Amino acid sequence: MASLTIRNLDDHIKERLRIEAAHNGHSMEEEARLILRRALSKTADSQGLGTRIRARFADIGGVELELPERTEAPRAPDLNE
Repeated sequence: MASLTIRNLDDHIKERLRIEAAHNGHSMEEEARLILRRALSKTADSQGLGTRIRARFADIGGVELELPERTEAPRAPDLNE
């Protein structure tokens, strides 16, 4: 396995990492590995939020709306009123 050294890390970031690691019962090193793994596992072509929501609720069915056909263009607003 490879090693990585991160220099010039803000004290605030290191402290947040320490707290998060302790909260999750991990060492700081393990927590950093998990964070990197999660961040880099997301691909640029991953599904968008709308697609994921639709997939999650696909089993319960969707809503079919009956939309009337437009017969004419909407009237432009009169801004002088």
